[in-house]
Parts: sequence; C-alpha cells; structure tokens
Amino acid sequence: MNYKIISSSSSGNATVLEEIILIDCGVSFKKLEPYYKKLKLVLLTHIHSDHFKKETIKKLAQERPTLRFACCKWLLQPLLECGVSKSNIDVLKIGTKYDYKAFKIVPIKLYHDAPQCGYRIFWNDFKVIYATDTKTLEGISAKNYDLYLIEANYDEDEIEERIQQKQEEGEYTCEYRVKETHLSKQQASDFLLENMAENSEYVFMHEHRERGNNEKSI
Repeated sequence: MNYKIISSSSSGNATVLEEIILIDCGVSFKKLEPYYKKLKLVLLTHIHSDHFKKETIKKLAQERPTLRFACCKWLLQPLLECGVSKSNIDVLKIGTKYDYKAFKIVPIKLYHDAPQCGYRIFWNDFKVIYATDTKTLEGISAKNYDLYLIEANYDEDEIEERIQQKQEEGEYTCEYRVKETHLSKQQASDFLLENMAENSEYVFMHEHRERGNNEKSI
C-alpha cells in the first residue's frame, strides 16, 4: 500500500492512502494540490482546525463537486456549512463497516476533548488502523494489521518533568490537557506490541514535532 503523510502534528493533519483516500483535512489546499484530483473519499475525524480546516474543505468541495466526504454525525453540520452538498456526505456510525467497493472502512470511537473517531480501513487483504487525538486506546484491538498509524504525542517522563518545573516556577502549563487528550509514546508502544505481527509496519503520528513530507510504500 502506498501512503503519504502530508502532515501529522498540531499544525495540521492529512494522510493520503493509495492516492484516493484522504484522512483528515487540516492543511492548506496548496499542500493538497498534488493529490486532490485523484481523491475519491475524504475521511474526517473531529472539528479541531488541525484536522478540519474549513477553507480547505470548502475549496475541495468547489474544485471536486462529486467528491465524497465521510464522517460521524458531529461533523455533518460543519461540512454543510463548508458548502459540501448533503448528497456527497456519508454519515457513519461507530463500529459499522461500510463498503466502498475498492475498500471498506469502520469508524472507531476515540476519546478526546471533542467528539472524535479513528478508522479501520480494509483494502483487499490489507488492514490499516488510523488513530490520533485520543487519551487511550483501551478496549480497541487491531491484531495483525499491516499498517498502524498511531498517535505518539508525548513522552510521559518528559511531560511530568515539565509539569513539575512549571509548578515550581508558579507558571501555567498546558501539559495537563495534553495528558487528558492525547496518547503518549509509551501507550502507543504498548498498543503496538500487543497487536502487531512480525511483518507489520507502524508510524508514530501527531508527535510534537512537524513530521513534514513522510512517504513510504509497503
């Protein structure tokens, strides 16, 4: 499977699978220009602007009037407000499998500070899981998947040090929110060790640094 991680960080998120699926749309339209003409489906997760950039979605809908958008119910109204036609929106239910002929998808419930989901994607015998912006993956299993796109936002030891330092200095720190809304590298590693097969591949997503143009083929 070919995949292109256009961006995965707090400054913007967008990943393209097999040139036809875009997961998250939190980047400028300019960054999508090399890819948008081939897209068949845009999968959206939640409302935060680093995943749901309204002006980009509006431009996509204008440039590709037949392009399909898929999301859970909390993004229906925001999509309509971006000018996406209701007939082009698939409203998905958590845990239900949807058949798009070339591939199948299943939304996964995730736990953030806004209604949120991840996705399982099945392409023939190839299995992908995409999960970012969640405080836990508890209760989620993805045994022997081929590709894991999993959030590894922070190091637990480092963030505790920063919290303690800020407390000692009497300063406000946003790290408390990070711990309650994002997955740590340790949590991601535990999930991968529990689920990966020998030939599985993984990418740590949504790290504090900008991942930039990260492209691989497996």
